[in-house]
Order: sequence, then C-alpha cells, then structure tokens
Amino acid sequence: MDVEETLAAFERHLGLERGLSAHTVRAYSSDIRSLLAFVHGPDAVVADPGDLTLVAVRGWLAQAADEGRSRATLARHAAAARTFSGWAHHTGLLATDVTLRLSSPRAVNALPTVLAQDDAAALLDFARELAAGGEPTLVRDWAALELLYASGLRIGELTGMDLGAADFATRTVRVLGKGNKERVVPFGGPAARALTAWLGVRHQLATEGSGTAMFLGARGGRLDPRTLRGELHRLTARAGVKDLAPHGLRHSTATHLLEGGSDLRTVQELLGHSSLRTTQRYTHVTPERLRAAFTQAHPRA
Repeated sequence: MDVEETLAAFERHLGLERGLSAHTVRAYSSDIRSLLAFVHGPDAVVADPGDLTLVAVRGWLAQAADEGRSRATLARHAAAARTFSGWAHHTGLLATDVTLRLSSPRAVNALPTVLAQDDAAALLDFARELAAGGEPTLVRDWAALELLYASGLRIGELTGMDLGAADFATRTVRVLGKGNKERVVPFGGPAARALTAWLGVRHQLATEGSGTAMFLGARGGRLDPRTLRGELHRLTARAGVKDLAPHGLRHSTATHLLEGGSDLRTVQELLGHSSLRTTQRYTHVTPERLRAAFTQAHPRA
C-alpha cells in the first residue's frame, strides 16, 4: 500500500473507531510513519505492513533509545506500534500481530510542578492586574488561566471550547475531553468575572474566520495551545512564582482540592479520568493532609 494511504486508514481507525483525541492520532501517526521509514527506508513511497516484524519494531525502539528519547516517548512509541500491528492484523494487512510479545519501558510518572495556594493566587492576581487595562490578549490570558485553575481543564479542552460552553447561571462549563467524552465541570466567582470580562472584549480580536471559538489568538483564529503555554511561562516569571506548564495548573487544582478535604472520586470526576488509578497518579497526598487524616482518625494520635 501507499504510505500515505496506509497512514490515512490508520488515522481514521484511531479517530473514528477508537475515539482517540486529535493529539493522540497525530502522535501515533507520526510514530508509525517513523516505524515504516525504519523498515522500508526514509524515502519509501510504498510500504507493505506485511514486512513488519517483531525484530524490526524492537530495532526501531532501540534506535529511538540510542537517540536519547525519554522513557515516556519510548512507551508511547511502543503503544503506537502495538495499536498499528493489531489494526493491521485485524484488517488483513498482517498475518499475525507481531507485537504480542513486545515489552516496553514504563513511562516515569513524574509529577508536574505544583504551585502553593498562595502562589496560585499571586499568579492569577497578577494576570488580573495586567488585564485591568483592557488589552484583549491580556484579558484573554487572565480568563484562560482562571478557568484552567478553577475547573482543572486540559489545555486542549480549554482551547477547544466554543461560545456557549459556559453557563453563568450554574457556573459550569461543558468541555470535550479525551476520547470525545463530554463532561460538565464547575467554576467559581473569579473565573466567572474573568470570563465575563473576556467576552466583553472578544469582538476586538474576532474576524470572519473566528467562528464559534471561545478563546481567540491575536489574529482572530482559535487560540493555539502553544501560544497559551508561552504566555503562562512568561506570566509565572513576571509574577515571581515557580515556572510551570498549563498541566501544572491542572495538577495544582487537584492538589488544592485534596488539601481542602475533597475525595479522590470527586477529583476524578472533575478531571475527567476514566480510571481512579490515573487520578492517583496526578494527585499526591500532602504532608498536611496526611497529618490531618492521622489526627482525625487514629485513636492514638
């Protein structure tokens, strides 16, 4: 089969049948493009998945390891290879699933940077002060950060939001998460005020191509997650708090909920995790929470 035809069919399987996010589809497709180039050569136009073997997959992973790829990346490479091999076998492109005996390194479950509650407040207050002048991009950044922290959203969920997703009467927002799963999550007063301010100046950035996107970039298109990441890094530096990525705000939300007495099930629902195990990986028991639980529950505390 033509390489592009093979990848296009694989992408349709991932997106339409498996319901994976656009980000995951792009990542897996890129991985398999690399794998096919390893098997057939970088300039190959035609690639027969039937030439794929377990030895070839292991060689491809070994090459990636030699290039210094992280354990997380290697684990994703292996997952992409397994998914592709299983799909190719199911569709008759492969006689057998060659990855059945493939092992891979586990990704390191390193916790993202977490802001202390005071630092999170300082960051958001600084963003609000910058937005006070009414500059649309600064108001947008303030609203985006308030909502990320208030609702524990993934950056892709926030930038993918459309107008009307926020219900100010109930202070909830409807988002589309991983696997196209929709969920409704709450936000508080500060996020409501920031969103109201942003919607009041959104028209200053809007163009004919803006469509229904909630958050817009400087040129009027839907806000690019990379733009927001860059703005967050700059804001943390100027606010004098620890540098962190948007996912760090999400993790901070979970941590602060736990510190406030929330249970893991509630945090799981808020973050949109299908498994409680995933929630446990993204949250951690703080010494303060451990001491409070011990004092309250242990008869000899």
